[in-house]
Formats: sequence, structure tokens, C-alpha cells
Amino acid sequence: MTTPNDKDIIAVVKKDTEKGFRALMAKYKESVYWHIRRLVVSHDDAQDAAQETFVRIFRSFHQLKEDSSLQAWIYRIATNEAMRMLERHKGSKMSLDDPETGVNAIMADEYVDYSNLEAVRLQKAILSLPTRQQLTFNLRYYDELAYDEIAAITGSTVESAKANYHIAKEKIIKYMNATA
Repeated sequence: MTTPNDKDIIAVVKKDTEKGFRALMAKYKESVYWHIRRLVVSHDDAQDAAQETFVRIFRSFHQLKEDSSLQAWIYRIATNEAMRMLERHKGSKMSLDDPETGVNAIMADEYVDYSNLEAVRLQKAILSLPTRQQLTFNLRYYDELAYDEIAAITGSTVESAKANYHIAKEKIIKYMNATA
């Protein structure tokens, strides 16, 4: 079975909301979860934010502009939900270096394979970035989005998205080399 393209999903949602949202969920559920997860780290928080993302998509689907990218629109909503989740936990932010709450605690998470120490170092490097660079890097590196889509998601320009990605990449390389 082939995955329907975004234009087909939009058409089905407009014609048969329930069937359309099943198609939308089938296509985007996993990628939205992982997008949020890379930002909020916690599985439970990512699940909550992803669920809220799809509730918001359902409630505001009529606001999607005809010429807008469905993927960029969904990721923008998901990003906003992740940022809301991070804002809620701002006072209780954990340190990745703290043995009680840091990577050791996260390593107990059954949804991530932390046996790959390179992956752990990369995650720590990404999490050390400012939010905008972290978001841009994740969207480009993991989700393989084009800079124009990243700009639409982050509310910036294509040039800003490119600059944020380049700076993030350089910081990650520097971090990885320093901890090697």
C-alpha cells in the first residue's frame, strides 16, 4: 500500500473527515512523535505533545491555506506543542550531566537504544544548542526537510534557516571533537 500524498490527504479530509484523519495519522504520527521527542526528550512528554498536536490539527484543519505545505503546517503545530511542553517544564529542567536525572536516567527509557555511545554524544550535543538551532538542525538532519519548509515551520527566512543549520552543525562538530 502506498502512502497518499499530502494533496490527496487534504482532499479526503475535506470529503470524509474521519477517513482523511486516519490517512493523515498513518502518514504523520510517527514522524511527528520523533520530531517532538528530539525536542522534549521524555517519551511521556512527547506522547502528550503529539496527541495535543493532532487534536489541534483536527480543530484547525479548516485554517490550512490552499497553497501551504501540509507537512510544514503539521510540523509547525508540533513544534509549538513541543515548545509549550518545554515552557511548562522550564523550572524543572534537568541537566544531562547530573547522574540522578541526566543521561543515566534517560538511558533507562525503553524507547531509545542508548548502547550506541556516539548517538548519546550526538544527542547531548544537540541538546546543548539554543532552541532555534536545535530545532533547525533536527528538521534538516533527521526529518530531511528543505530550508523553505524549515523557514515556514520556524517562522524565519530561508537564509536564517540555512545560517542556523550551519552554526548548529559547527557547534555539534566542535562538541563531538571535544568529547571524543
